Amino acid sequence: MARHLHKNRFKNIDNTGFGPNSSIEGNRLTNKDGSTNLRKTGLPFWERISVYHSLLRMKRSSFLFFVLLIYTSVNIFFALIYYAIGVDHLIGMDGEQTQVEKFMDAFFFSSQTLTTVGYGHIAPSGMAMNITASIESLIGILIFALVTGLIYGRFARPRAYLIFSDNLLVAPYKNDRALMLRIASYKNNHLTDVEAVMTLALHIQENGKTLTRFYPLNLEFKRVNSLALSWTLVHPMDEESPLFSYSKEDIEDSKMELIVAIKGFDDHFSNIVQQRTSYTYKEVVYGAKFLPMFNRATSGTHTVLELDKINAYELAKLPDLLPDIPESLQTNA
Repeated sequence: MARHLHKNRFKNIDNTGFGPNSSIEGNRLTNKDGSTNLRKTGLPFWERISVYHSLLRMKRSSFLFFVLLIYTSVNIFFALIYYAIGVDHLIGMDGEQTQVEKFMDAFFFSSQTLTTVGYGHIAPSGMAMNITASIESLIGILIFALVTGLIYGRFARPRAYLIFSDNLLVAPYKNDRALMLRIASYKNNHLTDVEAVMTLALHIQENGKTLTRFYPLNLEFKRVNSLALSWTLVHPMDEESPLFSYSKEDIEDSKMELIVAIKGFDDHFSNIVQQRTSYTYKEVVYGAKFLPMFNRATSGTHTVLELDKINAYELAKLPDLLPDIPESLQTNA
């Protein structure tokens, strides 16, 4: 009861974009990659999706497969049209070929037309064949213009290039305890004026219903001038924290989720970039502290940031929890 009174001292926020009704939530609110854990329905699929945004955010391997699939499909489609018109209208074809060989020649003629290469070995003859080839060459120009624009957009799109520690630690901190997570920039870009915002989601019982309450968390440092090395984000679990005196069992019972947003200025892009992630109570390690991930090089000429140690931690003894919430805090509920 004392902890419940203490928690009520803090005004929850309702501008997170999520609702307070826990019964309608599916698993976590925010995925590890920063996207919202949400599926939209009620409209046709093509009205709910932005093809441009999907292609920009698509994985590199998936994007290359998609381009190859479109290229192959268009060539097969026009090869079928050329074959239906009659491959005898393609000058340069060998008349003693099998049907499969004739279709393959039609396919490769389509490929040369689509890319406007035109080796000259095979040429169209007749009105129908020339019209089809003209249409395909126009489509080819449009397709490659779109693909070129998409490749440039993917290449030039500003990104934060941040990695986050896999776990959220409850670690010793100034004779008390604190929530800690670690971030680092893994590319050779340089982020300045980096700012962090952490929002805590707690599932609480109120009037017989389970509700989600959101609380902004204070940080030891919410802003750094430069993210040259790693940055450990620290939220002290003191009297000013909604998690004050929370034990491991309390964190699990609350089904806690921590939403983290990082924003900074990229010197290379001359633009503001941002990245988000989240941690659930299942990803909390209670009683641990991060191990150092940077050190002086053997030559002594530079500092080495070991990115593979972003998740490295060791177990640590936590100070004993206070037996109860001070009476002075309870009276402010």
